[in-house]
Amino acid sequence: MATEYVPGIRLVRPLADYDSKGYWEALQKHELRIQKCKRCGLRLHPPRPMCPRCLDTEKEWALSSGKGIIYSWVNFVHQPSAYPGIKIPYAVVIVEMEDEGVRILSNVVDMKPEDIYIGMPVEAVFEDIDEEFTLLKFKKREV
Repeated sequence: MATEYVPGIRLVRPLADYDSKGYWEALQKHELRIQKCKRCGLRLHPPRPMCPRCLDTEKEWALSSGKGIIYSWVNFVHQPSAYPGIKIPYAVVIVEMEDEGVRILSNVVDMKPEDIYIGMPVEAVFEDIDEEFTLLKFKKREV
């Protein structure tokens, strides 16, 4: 099951600012890149202006394998609590990335919300909303 969108309701676009621009540009190329502190090597997500460990502001964008596990999730089944531009039911997941240890908030594709479980292995996929906007999603991964 893929996320279905309500016709006529435009998805809210993120602000690709100085700190997050590299992340959004990588998604356009169907790559997942995670911000990495140049001084101490800490991986950061969401992107931010300063490393919380060493307080350095120098960072780079490290390529991710895109592999992770479901850390937590919620199923939206009632429209008043859901995003109005997405048809219910749908799931919002928190994925803990295997290599980087960061957690990413996203949606899933090719699975029913009731089939999701904590610890489920997943991998990154990319959904082109239009020519200028790509979203990161996750699908079940065989191990």
